[in-house]
Amino acid sequence: MRDQGGLVEGLAEYVAGLGNPGWVVDAFRAVPRHRFVPGVALATEGEPYVIDLDDDPDAWWRAVYSRQAIVTQLDDGATDLRAGKGDYTSSSSAPATVAELLRLLDPEPGDHVLEVGTGTGWTAALISHLVGGHGRVTSVEVDAAVAGQAAKNLAAIGCSPVLLVGDGALGCPDGAPYDRVHVTCGLRRVPYALVAQARPGAVIVTPFAPGVGERFVARLRVLPDGTAVGRFPGFASYMWMRSQRPPAVPDDGGGRTSPSRVHPRVIGRAPAGADLAMSALTGLNAHVGREEDRYVVYVYDPADPGHWAAAVHQDGERDHTVHQVGDRPVWDELCDAYFQWASWGEPDHDRFGLTVTPDGQSLWLDTPGRVLRA
Repeated sequence: MRDQGGLVEGLAEYVAGLGNPGWVVDAFRAVPRHRFVPGVALATEGEPYVIDLDDDPDAWWRAVYSRQAIVTQLDDGATDLRAGKGDYTSSSSAPATVAELLRLLDPEPGDHVLEVGTGTGWTAALISHLVGGHGRVTSVEVDAAVAGQAAKNLAAIGCSPVLLVGDGALGCPDGAPYDRVHVTCGLRRVPYALVAQARPGAVIVTPFAPGVGERFVARLRVLPDGTAVGRFPGFASYMWMRSQRPPAVPDDGGGRTSPSRVHPRVIGRAPAGADLAMSALTGLNAHVGREEDRYVVYVYDPADPGHWAAAVHQDGERDHTVHQVGDRPVWDELCDAYFQWASWGEPDHDRFGLTVTPDGQSLWLDTPGRVLRA
């Protein structure tokens, strides 16, 4: 058996060294991570590898108290973790990210908190420690098997948040109003139910994926008129809320190929501010793929994935090509939006913000009145 106390303290000291306040560090000491990691899981640092508490306890403990995320489910549970490969669909998030989101959430003792995405239960336990008492944290998990294991993990340490199985996008009206809303899955669009169930002055912290490039943390404040407004103080990559996962992009072998004057790396390696601008101005999604000796940027319309493009740089070639499918020139639109951002003086991500209303959400630059429209 490893020195559990020393490992817990080591992780707390690491979190403290990142500049987190003492109350976050104390929560990490009070709620040990290992109580929420299964005996078989997938470590993600470098090349992913299986950790098994029975087969190699030292490797398991090292991974659990490292800085990495630990995957606890593959393919919505359809693939055994021992396979070591599959889509990551639940995890114990990286400690640095967990600490950052807690710091931004800034819960006070006595607060009522809604958590969307129970996962292993670790964050629910950390928040419960911070707000005190029983039943002040309500946590919603879409996956019944994940929720069941989280309930066991939490009960084993004597922690008793309200646990529900359901679609976190709907929140939990029965527990409203909430002082804080903490989302632990990636969102393209912030469900208005989460705003409607929060008090004026409440804080919502969520991973936010605008569509192109970087994934951010959004911190929103709920206003008395029922809207929420905020900015992007950091970055975080989380697994998608299941109802917001990207659609499949069909490929019937059609389309047209033409030269591209713009190197795909200009878009694929664009700064975070450009990613927000391109997302807002086009409504498109884009990601980078590295395929052997090719650098590719894939672009598609999430509302109609039959419109897509693949912009390609072939190693050793001077010219670039783009293959476009459908009658919407999505690659050209994305490039136009990039150069629009450049013409503004290349504003960084900290100048952008997000407003959520009953009618939807909008991205803006500098002030909520300067909305960027697709």
